[in-house]
Amino acid sequence: MIDSLEPLIAGLRSRGFAVVGPVVRDGAIRFEEIASAGRLPRGVTDDQDPGRYRLRETGDEMIFSFAASPDSAKRYTQPPRQALFRMRGERIEEAEEEAPRIALLGVRACDLAAIGVQDRVFLGGRHPDPAYRRRREALLLIAVNCAVPGGTCFCVSMGTGPKVTAGHDLALTELAAPHRFVVEIGGERGAEIVRALPHTPASARDLAEAEEVSRTAAGRMGRHVDTEGIQERLSAHDSPRWQQVGARCLTCANCTMVCPTCFCTTVEDSTSLTDGTAERVERWDSCFTLEFSEVNGTPVRGSNPGRYRQWLTHKFSTWIDQFGMSGCVGCGRCITWCPVGIDVTEELANLP
Repeated sequence: MIDSLEPLIAGLRSRGFAVVGPVVRDGAIRFEEIASAGRLPRGVTDDQDPGRYRLRETGDEMIFSFAASPDSAKRYTQPPRQALFRMRGERIEEAEEEAPRIALLGVRACDLAAIGVQDRVFLGGRHPDPAYRRRREALLLIAVNCAVPGGTCFCVSMGTGPKVTAGHDLALTELAAPHRFVVEIGGERGAEIVRALPHTPASARDLAEAEEVSRTAAGRMGRHVDTEGIQERLSAHDSPRWQQVGARCLTCANCTMVCPTCFCTTVEDSTSLTDGTAERVERWDSCFTLEFSEVNGTPVRGSNPGRYRQWLTHKFSTWIDQFGMSGCVGCGRCITWCPVGIDVTEELANLP
């Protein structure tokens, strides 16, 4: 048990970690570097529905009373933009930058599952990504057991939450009356950090209350997905439903930008007009953009229904064929941040 997060944050910073945690910014919960617990969103919750996100004050002292924010751990494992190499004249300089030591505070179970999915993508197979490996090894994960699932969450359906079970260095459960945290250790790095903190043994009452937090959250999911036979239903045949959802979809790529597992990228080359230096960078891209599937000047999937079908089928069907797991962790971000409120759980339920 610990009574405050201040010693934890101070201890991490003294070990050379940049502590990144949730803060209120621009009307949303965003993740950024913090220097003290005073920056954390005390007494704030969120209301999430298809195409709708609002913050609301609760008036209590709870810090983690919100669901998935638009930021996920993907921003720190696979940055939105990164240099691959530079050219100065005929000399090529590989951009093997040292990965920053980041302690990510407030990660939820669904996002830990998403990191596991990305690990399979970037570290599995014959050609693991060395830059991704460096960032993962430098990342310390301090998870929080979710107490307040959002209106678009369905992690229970996907078997990824709301209780943290793996992939963490530390896991916190926030309790009230009095305000305190149960700390679970997920590995030696976490154990070393806890040993340096002021803490007390958890009582039977503390542990029972912590279990009740996760049990209550599991019963309050905003959405549900029936995953039985979902691969077969998605790949079986065409459906008029694709045309209907395609007529609504703006192909804006919001869903893929906030998704914690989408990993598609493109590369861009640029040349400085001052010194002639050329650079190649990798940046996030999306299967919803026309250029993403362009071959010989023509997109392979030129229609909105075709691109939406590709995305949804990959998430819940062909991803399993590729990587042995689903590409969806049930965080609900794609539903919340879709400007026209397309709900993947509804689309899946209405397929034949």
